[in-house]
Amino acid sequence: MRPKLKICGMRFPANIEEVVLLKPDYLGFIFYEQSKRYIADLSPQFLTSLQGVNKVGVFVNDSIDRIKSAVDSYGLQAIQLHGDESPAFIESLKELEVSLIKAFGVSKCFDWSRLDAYDALVDYFLFDTKSENYGGTGKGFDWSLLENYTLDKPFFLSGGLSPDNVEEALSLADHRLYAIDVNSRFEKSPGLKDLSLLQSVFCR
Repeated sequence: MRPKLKICGMRFPANIEEVVLLKPDYLGFIFYEQSKRYIADLSPQFLTSLQGVNKVGVFVNDSIDRIKSAVDSYGLQAIQLHGDESPAFIESLKELEVSLIKAFGVSKCFDWSRLDAYDALVDYFLFDTKSENYGGTGKGFDWSLLENYTLDKPFFLSGGLSPDNVEEALSLADHRLYAIDVNSRFEKSPGLKDLSLLQSVFCR
């Protein structure tokens, strides 16, 4: 089955409405204030009115109370944790009854055994390129490293996906690949997605 599509880093209402018409499976909204794609003053009422797409809130080392408030205010269906959140922290979010996604930055030195403690707590992992900072880098990692992933948990693939390599990502022979996560390589500017690029790749 073809992997699902997540378009992350959305910020502008008109652009969001256009992207929704392409029928992605997930839209990502970043609640990390240091990100160039921080949602800022994006209206909670606007987001709750969006239909036909799963809304993912992306958080980095945030408080439980703020995450819970965002789920309620913005009508989120999923939470993506992109910081150093512990298994105990994630356990405390289970009561929200939304999908939980835990992101990890992958490199040649990545310790895949770190995932074991999260396996029973999250619905999905997300594998991105390892960075010294939190959040995406716009750069890819060596997908052959996924051969070291031994769990059965489905995952989102992120990190440097572009019009040039996304078809290769979609065709990876890994039954656990649940979705691909695109962002900066499909933009005109931070948070403003390029509809023509998205259409050229995902509307064939």
